[in-house]
Amino acid sequence: MAIARMRSVVLDCQDPKRLADFYSAILGWAITSIEDDWVVVTDGRPERICFQLVKDHQPPDWPHPDRPQQLHLDLTVDDLDRAEAEVLALGAVKHRYQPSEDGSFRVFLDPAGHPFCLCAD
Repeated sequence: MAIARMRSVVLDCQDPKRLADFYSAILGWAITSIEDDWVVVTDGRPERICFQLVKDHQPPDWPHPDRPQQLHLDLTVDDLDRAEAEVLALGAVKHRYQPSEDGSFRVFLDPAGHPFCLCAD
């Protein structure tokens, strides 16, 4: 049984609306939400691509290790506490930074150190 369902692929960038316009045009998906620091592109299904403002974002210089590929996954779960326990048992580490004031998501690092979020359904 799966612990989570794919929710979002999130790309950091300096101009979320511009990057959303780019991917919207490529994929034929609609821009469904626009905020100053967050834009969502989807084809109407729950899975989506999101673009997050990072003012001092430096684009990847892949495969150079000083600026590797940059993104994180948002995964939807039915029960945050249960899913947290399960991902920790699999080797995840809860990140020290937890920006969700309303508790709607939690940030973790995968075993390789990549961030991902568990998000309440």
